[in-house]
Formats: sequence, C-alpha cells, structure tokens
Amino acid sequence: MQRKVMISCAVTGSADTPGRNPAVPVTPEQIAQSAIDAAKAGAAIVHIHVRDPKTTRPSMDTALYTEVVDRIRASGSDVLINLTTGPGARFVPGDDDPQKPGPGTTIKPPAERVRHVVALKPDICSLDMGSMNMGPHVFINTPSHLEAMAVAIRDAGVLPELEVFETGHLLLAKRLIESGHIKAPGLFQICLGIAWAQPATPEAMSYMRSLLPTGSPWFAFGISLHQFPMVAQAVLLGGHPRVGLEDNIYLEKGKLAPSNAALVEKAAKIVEVLGDTIATPGDARALLGLKAAKP
Repeated sequence: MQRKVMISCAVTGSADTPGRNPAVPVTPEQIAQSAIDAAKAGAAIVHIHVRDPKTTRPSMDTALYTEVVDRIRASGSDVLINLTTGPGARFVPGDDDPQKPGPGTTIKPPAERVRHVVALKPDICSLDMGSMNMGPHVFINTPSHLEAMAVAIRDAGVLPELEVFETGHLLLAKRLIESGHIKAPGLFQICLGIAWAQPATPEAMSYMRSLLPTGSPWFAFGISLHQFPMVAQAVLLGGHPRVGLEDNIYLEKGKLAPSNAALVEKAAKIVEVLGDTIATPGDARALLGLKAAKP
C-alpha cells in the first residue's frame, strides 16, 4: 500500500563541518535559505541548529534562532520547523579534577536549553532521550533534566521529537510518556551510526522500531556513508527518513553535497523508487496531529 513519507532535513548541525564542505550553512540567512531550498526539494520538516557567524561554532543564542525562524516564516514556506535542544549537554572531565568541568564543557540548566523553544514556539523541537559517550566527551541528559525540559516543551505547545541513540534512550522515553511528561504516543527519531551508540544496520533499526509504542510516528537516520542506505531501510520498515548536511556532507562517494536540497532530492528519489509518495508539509501536519502553519 502506497503511503505518504515525510522527509526531514537536518540543515547544519553543530559539528566542525563548514571547513570540510562550504555548502554547510553558517549565518542565520544561510541556514534559513538552505532550509527553504530543502523544503522546495521535498522536505516536510527542517531541523535547525544555529552557529556563531564569526567562528562557525555551535551557538545557543536565541537571537540567532529568532532570525532563522523569522526568515523561514516570512518566506511563505509552510515547512515544519524543528529546533534543536541538544546544545548545552556536553561535559568534559577536568584532567586534574574530573569532578570539575574541563575545556569544551557546555553543560547548561534545562531552562536554558529550551529557552529558544519557549520563546519561538516552533512546530517541533528535538529532545535527546539519554546520556552517552559522544566522541571524546560525555553527552549528559539526566532523567530529571529531561522531565523539566519535557514539561517546558509541553507547556509551550511544541511537539517533542524524541531522539534515541540506543535502546535505553527509547525505554526512558516510553517511561516519560507513561508518566505524562510527554504526550502519547510520542514522535521518535532513531539515530544510527554515531560512535559508541547504536550502529547503522538494518538489524539495529528493526530492533529499535520493535520497541516503539504502538502508533508512534518515527523517523530514522544514519550518518555519513550510512545516510542513504538508512533512508531506504526507514521507508521499508514504515518510518520516515532524515537527511541533511548535519549528518552527512557527501552526495555520493568522493563527491561533496552541493546543498541540503541535493540530499533531499536524492532521498525523495529513493522514496519514490520504493513506491511511496513524498509528504507535503500539510500532509506532515495531518500525520503528526499539528495545527496549520503559523503566519
């Protein structure tokens, strides 16, 4: 049976990628335009991080988020806006005293991590559902912090996208749904291929899908060379794919992606080859139970 498949595009992320691919957008204007172009190529949802325009490093500045959101909304595009809450969770133990934060630590209180979401009320925001080793640092999302963030997101009328990097994250997400912190059945994003978390394999995706609450819409992505194989796998398993320069900077082996739109176009071809159709933003709002686009 043919179904409508939503494509999400993660536009820029926070990794040190602008120097490796000049197509990675950095300024609010570039990020917004890249998101708009991705929507024209078939993305129903755009997932947004912001960067310091001078250093290209990740930022939590609400003013930068505001400019990106305002530009997308003013463009007339009805693409669903999904803002990250991932920044502010990094902890690097100090060399001399591991109880004290070392260089690179960004850990912030829950209220600071969702401040831009509460202010801007996007359609969706990400919520990373657990802690893990991520590269050389620890990505910390304690249950109490997640509960506080989930309540703030819920009270702002925003749909949380529950990012799960391993099965324990998914089980914690289910517990927060059961406790009422997150509205049932939950929207999930299965994140695969990140070092020291769930691998980007068909078996891993299938297993994590088997643990989802009944009726939960879900997305999945694989990073780097796993991006497009995981697009196909997500579609085959009844989910929805995420692509974008946050997760992968190549269009094919040895060829840098010229834009987020190019990655979305390739994902759309895979969806169509497999016999499904591309969901519009309006379709996505219906599938996710969201209201019409904000003016």
